[in-house]
Amino acid sequence: MSLLPDTDRILLGPGPSLTSPRVMRAMAAPTISALDPLMIALLDDVRARLTRLFRAPKGSFAFAVSGTGTSGMETVVANLVREGTRALVVVTGYFGDRLAQMCERYGASVKRLPVEWGRACDPDALGRALDAAPADVVAMVHAETSTGVLNPIEQLAAIAREHDAIVLVDAVTSFGGHELDVGAWGVDACYSCTQKCLSAPSGLAPVVFGPRALERRVKCRSFYFDLQLLEDYWLERKYHHTMSSVLVYALAEALAIVEEEGLDARWARHERNHRALLEGLGVLGLSVLPPQGERLWTLNAVRVPPGADEAAVRRHLLEEFNIEIGTGLGPLAGKIWRVGLMGACSAPRLIVLLLGALESALPVQRPTHV
Repeated sequence: MSLLPDTDRILLGPGPSLTSPRVMRAMAAPTISALDPLMIALLDDVRARLTRLFRAPKGSFAFAVSGTGTSGMETVVANLVREGTRALVVVTGYFGDRLAQMCERYGASVKRLPVEWGRACDPDALGRALDAAPADVVAMVHAETSTGVLNPIEQLAAIAREHDAIVLVDAVTSFGGHELDVGAWGVDACYSCTQKCLSAPSGLAPVVFGPRALERRVKCRSFYFDLQLLEDYWLERKYHHTMSSVLVYALAEALAIVEEEGLDARWARHERNHRALLEGLGVLGLSVLPPQGERLWTLNAVRVPPGADEAAVRRHLLEEFNIEIGTGLGPLAGKIWRVGLMGACSAPRLIVLLLGALESALPVQRPTHV
């Protein structure tokens, strides 16, 4: 008996999102080797597209790391952090804390700027923290997947650069779904993943190093994530590891889909569908955790209402409607549902289906303002 799924799960959790049909078809192409001429052409195409979609400045190096978003995080940290590096990490949730832990593992002297879970970082708080304790690196999460919070990266990055710090940004849940402009915002290094707003399977992590980050790179303690060795593979065609051609096909097709839609149109779609979800949640008496102006469009932290069994509702959605949503992490465990509207999942038909499924699973609630 096969354990493989035989129906399409409707993935409306924190990731992965549904894989686009075009991406699925691309992955059916024949396997080729890591240094095949066609593979090299594909890598060049991916690099060019990533440079455009990150809106990276001239002199940047954009590529993809073999691994999930965490591999992108480690690549950036491993090449910018060494023993004694002073790192200030903005922690607005679970993944901000992971970023701090990663910096600590590479020997940094880490100071955390803690922010209440469910709130964005106040730029003035970052300024005060840097005035009190200068840093070589300032690291932050753009879209905090654990809380549904969108941090004001443009303002935070400007303050960090005023203090001559390298700006490191996690865009795992924002790249391809929220406005992100690495060049204009002064972000020096940024990473994401393929399985969220790009709607490809997990397994590659888009990364970009800007000119300042390339100038200030450190000796990397990791072989696998060594930026020089990865540059040698992507630019000089030297063997480093056997990169999956199938995943490269998937990423290349996913990036083509994004460019065909256009970034501005894609961002507008994600915002429009987020607002439609909020309106429907309000009718059901449900609200979201972050205040207005600090909310992600791609990941919605829906408060569990009084009297509702958080786990039972998720189980009902899965068993009766084949819909997967996520639960809360850390101090928000059992208090929120995490609903992802990312990439191919940011669609009106899926919002209508989810709202109907929630209505059937919940006790009657009084409408509230979201």
